[in-house]
Amino acid sequence: MASTAEASVKSAGDKYRSFLKDEETTNIHWRHGGPPIYDSVNHLFEQGRTKEWPKGSLEEVVQNAIKTWEMELSHKTRLQDFKTINPEKFKLFVNGREGLSAEETLRIGSYNALLKSSLPEEFQFYKAEEESFESSHDVFRSALPRGFAWEVVHVYSGPPLIAYKFRHWGFFEGPYKGHAPTGDLVQFYGLATLKVDESLRAEDVEVYYDPAELFAGFLKGPPISDSADQHSEAPITCPFAQLNIK
Repeated sequence: MASTAEASVKSAGDKYRSFLKDEETTNIHWRHGGPPIYDSVNHLFEQGRTKEWPKGSLEEVVQNAIKTWEMELSHKTRLQDFKTINPEKFKLFVNGREGLSAEETLRIGSYNALLKSSLPEEFQFYKAEEESFESSHDVFRSALPRGFAWEVVHVYSGPPLIAYKFRHWGFFEGPYKGHAPTGDLVQFYGLATLKVDESLRAEDVEVYYDPAELFAGFLKGPPISDSADQHSEAPITCPFAQLNIK
């Protein structure tokens, strides 16, 4: 899923995401005025990861490629600035639904793309159709103020069709849609395939996971009133600090 981090025009080199350092002075259209800083979520990732892959291994390459793609999707506004995908062929498929083009995925954002549901409305604990790109990120920044970390757990096959298992996690320390935070770990696992071209740019991404695994953690929080919810959100002063989606 989408990670967000504080945007800054200072040095943004990142050991898990390619291109950030190189793109500081190039003509990239950044969503928040400059390249993002991922220090907080990188710390969460390093504290909580279950695997530490050897440098240069296939697992590390895949993990960093997905993190870089998520960075571009969350922080760049023009497909022409993307280096991780083939914009003309790219499709994102989630849980067997119809594929989204690169343009559609960029327009609605990673959260809305990954959390769209065909369940009856009463069973939709997140309604992608009612969220914009910006509001979808706000929801998870609020609920997971330390970030939403992501790791590769296993790689089953190498390019051109990469199959892998992943884990996504954070700590529920802010309100989520009327539910008070518990401070507990929330996480989910999933499987995905990534078809790449000869330049290792993504053409097809297929993701399979159970959203209930994630939302069960949020719904454990006791209901809070609208006023309490608004009060809880007030201390979150930086709107771009710290989710890691990819």
